[in-house]
Amino acid sequence: MSVSVIIPALNEAESIGYTVNELPWAEIQECLVVDNGSTDATAEVAAAAGARVVRAARGYGSACLAGVAAASAASEILVFMDGDGADVPTHLPELVAPIQRGEQDLVLGTRLGGDRRGRVRQPGSMLGSQVFAGWFVGQIVRLVYGFRYTDMCAFRAIRRDALDRLKMQERTYGWNLEMQIKAVQHHLRVQEIPVSYRVRYGGVSKVSGDWRASIKAATRILEVLIRVTRQGRS
Repeated sequence: MSVSVIIPALNEAESIGYTVNELPWAEIQECLVVDNGSTDATAEVAAAAGARVVRAARGYGSACLAGVAAASAASEILVFMDGDGADVPTHLPELVAPIQRGEQDLVLGTRLGGDRRGRVRQPGSMLGSQVFAGWFVGQIVRLVYGFRYTDMCAFRAIRRDALDRLKMQERTYGWNLEMQIKAVQHHLRVQEIPVSYRVRYGGVSKVSGDWRASIKAATRILEVLIRVTRQGRS
């Protein structure tokens, strides 16, 4: 089963080249870097590293949707990850393997749960607010649906046909949470796999770079949690 990697990137010129170069290229068909409004050289650096650059409107979810639309029709598995260098691309084969074996539909990297032997989370790579958000969302989803997530890590792999069933709509930071809730609503086979996580290579996080960004992202995630839960299975 062929794999396309989709990397949303906004002003990640300092890190996107390292991220693309680290990918296990022998395991994937293509890498798409979705530039959604960068004012730096993100697109140029990504292209020089070997990625195919796609343009999209502002918004993390908008970038993900644009990447899905642009991915090769031959790709049966889509992998999403961030472009800041915090995700460790060498874990990619572990995420796609359960899908390739026909065992899972969605495999999520978790920075917080599972057997973490051999997995490293660098000090300073996650704020306390991010750890709390993963715990809080996991508790709510468990209470409502009986399934407990440990994290909302961007690093994930999903069957393309399964993603199509979810009819994703979110255009902002709530994309990852919308996917996770809808996956449970649609009874997808879901697995979390512990992954290592690093401090970003450079630049500033759009979600946790300062308290304003953190509050904005937390508010949007809570809105998505309420909206998608109320909508139920479409």
